[in-house]
Amino acid sequence: MTEITDDLPARLLREEHNSWRALCEGRAGAHFQREMTADGVMVLPGLVGGRDEVAASFTGAPPFETYEIREPRVIRLGDHAGMLVYRAVATSGGQPVEMLVSTTYVWEDGGWKIAAHQQTAA
Repeated sequence: MTEITDDLPARLLREEHNSWRALCEGRAGAHFQREMTADGVMVLPGLVGGRDEVAASFTGAPPFETYEIREPRVIRLGDHAGMLVYRAVATSGGQPVEMLVSTTYVWEDGGWKIAAHQQTAA
């Protein structure tokens, strides 16, 4: 078990960048299957789904071309959880997409796992 320390913002940002890289590299389905908790949920435009539904929805989906994480904030949620909230600007199909994002991470099985994630159009 780990305790939340002062490096929590850096750790959660690293995890979020890993997810965005998977989205840009066309491997998001496998990434979220592995990196979400068994009972994790995502709220995306047009989808509220668990780990298996999310993984299936990203398998074969066109990747994002670029992304930026802006104005990140971390909220500590007890000793083994934290939430990362930020504004994202990404490019999909050559078009810019802005969204407000929150991802809740929990410490599980020796690593940070996604328990909940939500994207809202900005």
